[in-house]
Amino acid sequence: MKGNLASKPIQYPISYPQGNDDWDLSVYNRNGQRILDIEVKPKLNTSPDWAAQFRRNILAHGTFYKAPYFLMVFLDRFYLWTGADAQSDQSQPTYSIDARPIIQSYYEKAGITAKQISRQSLELIIESWLLPVMHSDKFPVEIDESQQWLVDSGLYEAIAGGKFDYEVMA
Repeated sequence: MKGNLASKPIQYPISYPQGNDDWDLSVYNRNGQRILDIEVKPKLNTSPDWAAQFRRNILAHGTFYKAPYFLMVFLDRFYLWTGADAQSDQSQPTYSIDARPIIQSYYEKAGITAKQISRQSLELIIESWLLPVMHSDKFPVEIDESQQWLVDSGLYEAIAGGKFDYEVMA
């Protein structure tokens, strides 16, 4: 698969010290365990190196809870860290995904371009995209090819039946 930069199985259960909960979105699995943290940034044309450096900078400024999956969302790219890569502050993303086939239709429905979208609107788009994935009746073999990385990474199964936990805005 094109988006797969590395393939490593995730070992469960993973225990984490409690840390800062300042990620934009978090997803808990059906058992109430935090499984995915998401950081959203309305930026175009990022590289895996740039995303990794941005993540390192964020992690250097606080003690963050580290879920088994970490998704960094940009206007045209997603970067996913899984398993041990999600735990390391120094790692490159495990997957690099072209986000356009996944979220372009949301831009079109809103009558805007990626350049016009705010961080809050991009968060809403990500929620709108992930909720049906989390509560899908489709078997992973029926998933759209642009989202095969969800299955390959184990994220599809990990978030099935899950729920969002939202950052509380002060």
